[in-house]
Amino acid sequence: MQVYSPAKGKSFSVGAGALTRKGEPMIERALISVYDKTGLEALVEALDGYGVEIISSGGTARRIRETGYERLVEVSSYTGHPESPGGLVKTLHPRVHGGILLDRSRPDHRKWMEENGVEPIDLVVCNLYPFEKVVTGGAGLETAADNIDIGGPTLTRSAAKAALLYDRVCVVTDPAQYHEVVETLKKNKGELTAELRRRYARAAFKRTAAYDSAIVNYLEDNT
Repeated sequence: MQVYSPAKGKSFSVGAGALTRKGEPMIERALISVYDKTGLEALVEALDGYGVEIISSGGTARRIRETGYERLVEVSSYTGHPESPGGLVKTLHPRVHGGILLDRSRPDHRKWMEENGVEPIDLVVCNLYPFEKVVTGGAGLETAADNIDIGGPTLTRSAAKAALLYDRVCVVTDPAQYHEVVETLKKNKGELTAELRRRYARAAFKRTAAYDSAIVNYLEDNT
């Protein structure tokens, strides 16, 4: 397996809770993992215009690759671990969540990141397996359980927490948000706003709360 190796010679400067590459946009790296791929091409096109590296896997990576995106890195290449059978374990890895959760402006966090090959992730785009839709038709327990997303909610919560802690990472959980993200990037020359990051973090926690509630409601009625 070819393992991702971060490019050398990058020049970084630490700002108010964020780290940017001099002369380049704040969003340098995005992780995209979506079940619903509606509108993905428009978002990817916008990110391409700002030279953003995208980490992705599975069907999402295939869709992005079809657009001709050149700065695409497979999750398995980045982490150095192959995707598990059935795609059950892909993004649950310290190099992924370390890049989201750690504060690169803190020397101890930055040192750990550098020692462990963890690259900062500035944007997380993630929507979840359609559990609610699957169980609406009266799915059995095995089918319902198979559609319980684990990695997606974990990514979502990690990114939302980082947005609140450091005003750095932005989490996008709904294709309906893509248009606002694209327009904000254009307006701010490749950057997003603190107001948007915090608003989207709130939306992210609402989404995972509703998702967990749907699972609990199903289990109460079917187990």
